[in-house]
Amino acid sequence: MPLYSEKVMDHFMHPRNVGEIENPDGIGEVGNPVCGDMMTFYIKVKDGHLEDVKFKTFGCGAAIAVSSMVSELAIGKTLDEAMKINARMVAAELDGLPKNKLHCSNLGDEALHKAIEDYLSKQRRTGEGKTAAGIEPATAEPAQHCYCPYCDEELVNEELPYCQACRATLKFCSECGQPVSPDTKICPHCGAEIKG
Repeated sequence: MPLYSEKVMDHFMHPRNVGEIENPDGIGEVGNPVCGDMMTFYIKVKDGHLEDVKFKTFGCGAAIAVSSMVSELAIGKTLDEAMKINARMVAAELDGLPKNKLHCSNLGDEALHKAIEDYLSKQRRTGEGKTAAGIEPATAEPAQHCYCPYCDEELVNEELPYCQACRATLKFCSECGQPVSPDTKICPHCGAEIKG
């Protein structure tokens, strides 16, 4: 069985939406200290929809494919819909990723969410934002299982401030209890504003 699906290889060899947007409405940048992948997403918003999404990624083939897929999934969506794009959805759209590359899908959705957060932050400063967090928090049931947003391994001890598998520093959303990276401002799982 091949390591990567045909979709992953297609998005790696022919990535969509690569580049930078001149005068973007929002920029989101994330990196993984363990593997060295870096992703920067640029967004242009019109009438509450993502009119354009571009990215620059430094990393492995899976990271490039994930960035390409996230950009395709996001274009045309409302901000609320784009904030619901998650790692599992991205991996599924790519017909799966090897277990040791699942962290790439976490980085992709996180970079997009940070770009949206950046846009919403700018809107709040100019008085044009919709709510304090920019989106309505979802009413989510507490999670049964928590997974690291970097390596996608299940967290065995949720009391620890780091992932036992990859040692990445974590914090948890006070609304849904899911782990998020330390610099996340809006929970990608439920849309709640992360404080502290």
